[in-house]
Amino acid sequence: MSSTEKAAFPMVTEATKDELLNTAGEVSPPGQESFKKGTIFSKIHGWYVTPLFQLIWVGAICFLCPGMYNALTGMGGAGLTNTTLVDKMNTALYATSAVVSFGAGSIVNRLGLRMTLAFGGIGYCIYVISVLVSLYKPVAGFNIFAGFLLGVCSSLLWTAQGTIMVSYPLEQQKGRYFTLFWSIFNVGSCLGSLIVLANSIHSTTKVDVSSAVYIVFIVLMFVGALLGLLISDAKKVVRSDGSRVILMKNPSWKTELIGLWTTLRSEPTVLLLFPMFWSSNWFITYQTNSVNSAYFNTRTKALNTFLYYIAHILGAVFVGLVSDMTYFRRAVRARMMLIILFALTMVIYGGGYRFQTQYTRLSAVNIYKDWADPGYVGPMFLYIFYGFYDVVWQGAVYWYIGALSNSGRKGANYVGFYKGIQSAGAGVMWAWDSTKPAYMTELASNWALLAGSLVIAAPVIWMKIKDHVPVEEDLEGTDETVNDVLPPINHTEGRNGSRV
Repeated sequence: MSSTEKAAFPMVTEATKDELLNTAGEVSPPGQESFKKGTIFSKIHGWYVTPLFQLIWVGAICFLCPGMYNALTGMGGAGLTNTTLVDKMNTALYATSAVVSFGAGSIVNRLGLRMTLAFGGIGYCIYVISVLVSLYKPVAGFNIFAGFLLGVCSSLLWTAQGTIMVSYPLEQQKGRYFTLFWSIFNVGSCLGSLIVLANSIHSTTKVDVSSAVYIVFIVLMFVGALLGLLISDAKKVVRSDGSRVILMKNPSWKTELIGLWTTLRSEPTVLLLFPMFWSSNWFITYQTNSVNSAYFNTRTKALNTFLYYIAHILGAVFVGLVSDMTYFRRAVRARMMLIILFALTMVIYGGGYRFQTQYTRLSAVNIYKDWADPGYVGPMFLYIFYGFYDVVWQGAVYWYIGALSNSGRKGANYVGFYKGIQSAGAGVMWAWDSTKPAYMTELASNWALLAGSLVIAAPVIWMKIKDHVPVEEDLEGTDETVNDVLPPINHTEGRNGSRV
């Protein structure tokens, strides 16, 4: 921590912890269950309501639900050789998500994390079930419905997840919390890719993924949905310094809809981040359908997908290191991340342009590139760098959102904006890909949008990301007070206290 930064609140000492015990010897912080001091239940509960455990738990949910989904979609066509059906399903998915996500922050704030995470996981099961059924008979209506349903469910799940990731940790922990979550989540994608790879190890042509793989994924996704029922209520979470997550104590649909508008009104410059939001999933369609599915055979697609998500884990570590480094002030780190993103955009997509000159949509019909073929190593590393770039972009966006506010309520709305606009962009791209445009045209659109959105976002990143966010600023628009969120004792020291 630099000399200009200080902790959000005074650290809770052993003496402080003792003062949190009532005279009956029970642990009874406000809003939490009481357990006898020193019992196994009090110890488990104390660990259970920490931000770290909650992040690990939501990471496990995403490991099993969107992690497995990513393993399938990373193959291109969700494992089907003909990508047209999944293009249409994903168009429905992202069009729905674009609408729902704008209000998802309000829904999460009103219904709570437990219900939204559990319901969100169910949508992934139905989606994969519909793809499985389509292997045996055409069920276009069911497929499109599954896409719409997952659009609703994924919006709620990702908004709930993003709320935990950007608002639970202390300011100096946000980068490492992103690293931890994204690593757990993408181990799921890696495992799913290995399941597909093991099942198709001898497939040297382009074939559909087997029904056994889909069944395994459905079971794992259902387990993930059940885990959502075990997440803690946000009001019970206590940070390491004794502070609590800022929420509405008595949320209603009216207050949450008003809060959505208040969030934009209080920080209108966040609009300059919207092009970054739009671009953040635009490139996925090109990478999965136009590169991985088009150029490689089935077993090599599975290997590429595995390597892509290994690169995600490495990229998450990189984001955490840059975001939380203590040698520079947070405002300086934000600008450094912007410069790094621009450099990566030019270098990686420059390499992508060179690779794309080697084939077209028409010539790809006869290409079945295998890992044993000469010339595979270059495209393999390009695909790895695509995965690395993906997570650095996503991580930077989440970190910028987290740097604007520490409020759980505002964080949910910011993440809802992010997922809504991200989904709108992805939906447009999936719909466009279904019309079979030239691969080079798709690549050019990726490159231009990514570079242009960084230029547009530069003013808000350069001027609005501050070293600290005062707690009073985070409390604006809520019905909570400083006493509700600061540590139970000595909290007056933190009233002018900024959070690192």
